[in-house]
Amino acid sequence: MYELKTKENDNSVLEYIESVEHPGRREDAYRLLDLFTETSGFPARMWGKSMIGFGAYHYRYASGHEGDAALVAFAPGKARISLYLSSCDPDREELLEKLGKHKAGKGCVYINKVADIDPEVLKALITHTIEHLQATYPANSGT
Repeated sequence: MYELKTKENDNSVLEYIESVEHPGRREDAYRLLDLFTETSGFPARMWGKSMIGFGAYHYRYASGHEGDAALVAFAPGKARISLYLSSCDPDREELLEKLGKHKAGKGCVYINKVADIDPEVLKALITHTIEHLQATYPANSGT
């Protein structure tokens, strides 16, 4: 049976951010930590080795596959920063058009640095993602 690799754990978010080698990426991680915490209303928690998540929900697909995931998250990678925002949010595309310089994948939005994007649009994306996931999985979302 498939087991999720990215699970919520008790590793220190601040220790992880301090371990980010690139000074600019580390500074951006602190900015995103503040922005995600303030906007989501959830405390930051480590998910796996490199994802900083906020809130959680339990999902179950029609196939029977189920698991837990952060409502929203980010990961300051070596090459770029990954923002984990729901790809199913109906307002996502309209907001992404206003975000600034980014690349979008199915479940991630990739940025090079926080200065390339509009933080207010990112806040709207965070809020919309949380609202969408909590409406989709109402009994299973929260901290």
